[in-house]
Amino acid sequence: MSKRDYYEVLGVAKNASEAEIKKAYRRLAMKHHPDRNTGEQAGEAEKTFKQAKEAYEVLSDAQKRAAYDQFGHAGVDPSMGGGRGFGGGGASFSDIFGDVFGDIFGGARGAGGARVQRGADLRYNLDLSLEDAVAGTSVKIKVPTWAMCDSCGGSGAKKGTSPKTCSTCHGAGQVRMQQGFFSVQQACPTCHGRGSVIEDPCGACRGQGRVQETKTLSVKVPPGVDTGDRIRLAGEGEASDSGGPAGDLYVQVHVREHPIFSRDDSHLYCEVPIAFTTAALGGELEVPTLGGKVKLRIPEGTQTGKMFRMRGKGVKPVRGGPQGDLICRVVVETPVKLTEQQRGLLRQLDESLQGGGRQHSPNAHSWVDSVKGFFEKMGL
Repeated sequence: MSKRDYYEVLGVAKNASEAEIKKAYRRLAMKHHPDRNTGEQAGEAEKTFKQAKEAYEVLSDAQKRAAYDQFGHAGVDPSMGGGRGFGGGGASFSDIFGDVFGDIFGGARGAGGARVQRGADLRYNLDLSLEDAVAGTSVKIKVPTWAMCDSCGGSGAKKGTSPKTCSTCHGAGQVRMQQGFFSVQQACPTCHGRGSVIEDPCGACRGQGRVQETKTLSVKVPPGVDTGDRIRLAGEGEASDSGGPAGDLYVQVHVREHPIFSRDDSHLYCEVPIAFTTAALGGELEVPTLGGKVKLRIPEGTQTGKMFRMRGKGVKPVRGGPQGDLICRVVVETPVKLTEQQRGLLRQLDESLQGGGRQHSPNAHSWVDSVKGFFEKMGL
């Protein structure tokens, strides 16, 4: 049976923003989470929740979304040959629940009901040249973070020992206090909500279960990214200090300014200065593109501001769509530092042009006529 379209599952448009996708998923997850649905509706609710979770995992990741937009389910489903080249693995069912609902329900819970917190997400700002952003690249980055302690395997207990179940809360991580008619549940004061205590701490991490280190990661940057795009590396954030899953690393892209080109979505723009003789007589010149040099033909009588469009010489968008264009704006340059001979030649040219009337400079003459009419109307 074919899978439903992910955008249809979440009820959003194909051009929906990241915030709209997250909002739609949160709404569906709140409504259909199995903990909120029991009885006859539980099975259908869990099915809907899992579909929404699967759609969110793909559409909330810039790389996976681009692959899905271009190839459909085949681009992201490992069983169909897709999903290759993306950083990190997908989050588990409980990871997604803890990420979205942690602020509402106080985090996920581990064995015995003890509270388990997900590791913190991290952000890394990645500066790229325009060339690398358009073509795509792979970069090595170094990220200082908390990682799981190898000596104790994240338990916090000395090698050969293990944490003991808390005798106060019996592993629940919480205790119930009776105050008059009211019963108040709070974190266990002995284990601080972990559900266990460490009698013999690990010497490497001092009982924390994690250590500080700098990780070197390889980030695959897909072609067409732009400033503001994010690349998510699942599970590459901080390790949890309570046995929960690690957070994610978000690589925030910033594209540096380019000395020649400016970018607007999929189009590139550049200004091309030309000599006034070339503008008057026409000619041909070479202009740069990100793929090499091309010839640009300047027709006779070209004015400043004239736009020339070179089809397909722009950017292929990271989320799919046609390749943009390179748009060259001509700027006619007035000659400077003239010799006396050059000045004389220009005066001769000016006299010759003046003799031809408005045919050589129709815009200037039209403007003068408009100014004269304005002055007459104002009585000046």
